[in-house]
Amino acid sequence: MTNTKPVRRRQQGRIFPEFTLPPEELARRAEERNARGQKARVTFDRMCPQLIDEHYNWFIVIEPNSGDYFIDPDIEIAEQKARQKYPTGWLVTFRLNETGACGRI
Repeated sequence: MTNTKPVRRRQQGRIFPEFTLPPEELARRAEERNARGQKARVTFDRMCPQLIDEHYNWFIVIEPNSGDYFIDPDIEIAEQKARQKYPTGWLVTFRLNETGACGRI
């Protein structure tokens, strides 16, 4: 009979616990994200009636601070157009339809 050593299991946890964000920081980031989305929604609501007839179900990428928008039937190309002008900017994507939703839930 062989004696086996008991194997000590490691405690599971975060790999890098020093990079854990406090709840206040997470709440602040969520608030900023919602504010950007609301600013972009205002631009979308203003431009959608003009564009929906000719470009139904195309993608529209909006830079919320300037109100600039880029449209294309392919989401990747619309985002590339936006990234050429705003390489580090925050962008919001909608679809030119009645709801502005890009996919199904």
